[in-house]
Amino acid sequence: MQLQKLTLVNFKNFDSQTFHFENKINCFVGGNGVGKTNVLDAIYYLSFGKSYFNSVATQNIKHTADFFMIEGNYLLGGKQEVIVCSLKRGSKKVIKRNGKIYEKLSGHIGHLPLVIISPADRDLIVDGSDTRRKFIDSVISQSDKQYLKFVINYNKVLAQRNTLLKYFAANRTFDALNLHAYNEQLNRYGSVIFEKRKAFLEAFIPIFKSRYQVISNSKEQVDLVYKTQLEGTNMLTLFEHSLERDRILQYTSTGIHKDDLTLTIDGYPVKKFGSQGQQKSYLIALKLAQFDFIKQQASVKPILLLDDIFDKLDDARVSQIISLVNDNNFGQLFISDTHKQRTEEVVKKTNQPYKIFELHG
Repeated sequence: MQLQKLTLVNFKNFDSQTFHFENKINCFVGGNGVGKTNVLDAIYYLSFGKSYFNSVATQNIKHTADFFMIEGNYLLGGKQEVIVCSLKRGSKKVIKRNGKIYEKLSGHIGHLPLVIISPADRDLIVDGSDTRRKFIDSVISQSDKQYLKFVINYNKVLAQRNTLLKYFAANRTFDALNLHAYNEQLNRYGSVIFEKRKAFLEAFIPIFKSRYQVISNSKEQVDLVYKTQLEGTNMLTLFEHSLERDRILQYTSTGIHKDDLTLTIDGYPVKKFGSQGQQKSYLIALKLAQFDFIKQQASVKPILLLDDIFDKLDDARVSQIISLVNDNNFGQLFISDTHKQRTEEVVKKTNQPYKIFELHG
């Protein structure tokens, strides 16, 4: 899979710009604020129909404009494909594949597999469990449409159950039968999600550990531990035990929406005990493992975006990362960096075809 051409109109800081890409390595260099990360985000947008960095879609429209448009020309399985994402203020976001509009965004997820490694990934370490659940869900969803559908349905029913609990409290009433109908649905969707998350992590954790060992030269031991309330029980039992608490709190306090991942280094939380370099290596290993997993499942090499990853890493770790991507396991690569000379020196060592785009404010 290759992205051959990218056209941006009114996207973030770009008025109108077209890029023609090399099939292996493409680098965006320039000072802070010139739009390097915005180009990577536009490529991400074409795969996921949303920004990696800003969840408010209208804020991706250039200040003076009333719409944005991103167009990507891909070579996919020997065929040309055109993906267009556009948004007009006051209107719904539109995603087209070869001129045909998707009815649901979820229908597009997984069509253009992509992995991004960015400083923003630190949220996986420092944020709450919701961020780590979204990471798990995003990896599985790129190769499992049914899983994505179950997560969407689970969240929809969960919101309805929470609304019902608020209604009971506001009206000083209770209807066990009505609540049980939601419990049954959550149990149906949640059980499948739990089993798929468990199976995913069993396959994913060894890949992650192996990636980290290479990046760190086997200096530290890392692990991921799946935290779930469903181990050894089921959703219906959980709801039964937490009924009184849920009625008091007016929301659903148990279920797979409380799942989490504990991230450790040498047996201690990486959040508290990992240095900046170790944390960055940890996140890069996580994302490279995500790349490996998706490639196995989808039988296609995902596009890999490396946003400012050379920052805060020593030369040894940078060399390890570059040697990792310098083989046939990887496909097309997009890199952003503030130092043109550093980037060029690094990519030259790969002996792969590359192109450098120097951006100016």
